Amino acid sequence: MNKNLKLVVNNPHKQIEERQFFEKNELKIILDLYAKMVSEGSWRDYGLNISNRQVSFSVFKNAAENALYKICKNFKPSNKNLKYLITDSNGKVLKNSFDLEILLKNTQWKNLKK
Repeated sequence: MNKNLKLVVNNPHKQIEERQFFEKNELKIILDLYAKMVSEGSWRDYGLNISNRQVSFSVFKNAAENALYKICKNFKPSNKNLKYLITDSNGKVLKNSFDLEILLKNTQWKNLKK
């Protein structure tokens, strides 16, 4: 065994950056919508993407295709209405809101233009 190894549990010199993600209630709203759309046959797969600016929940018709839509949460929006976004596969903003539940409930997914 190597005697030069040290176990560092709490390093006061290095701040660990807290990861940001969807909060529990936000994820519940998204997953409830996802379950509904899967049962209708509209969506079949999903993916999550996390960056330092935002987290996104992508939905797919087929796993081998590009995402139909992305439900995004911006961590530091420039405008309060840009906190939650629905974008297409190219990143074009289709709808935005300051409230995720309102955004998802008021979206007509079949009529949402790309």
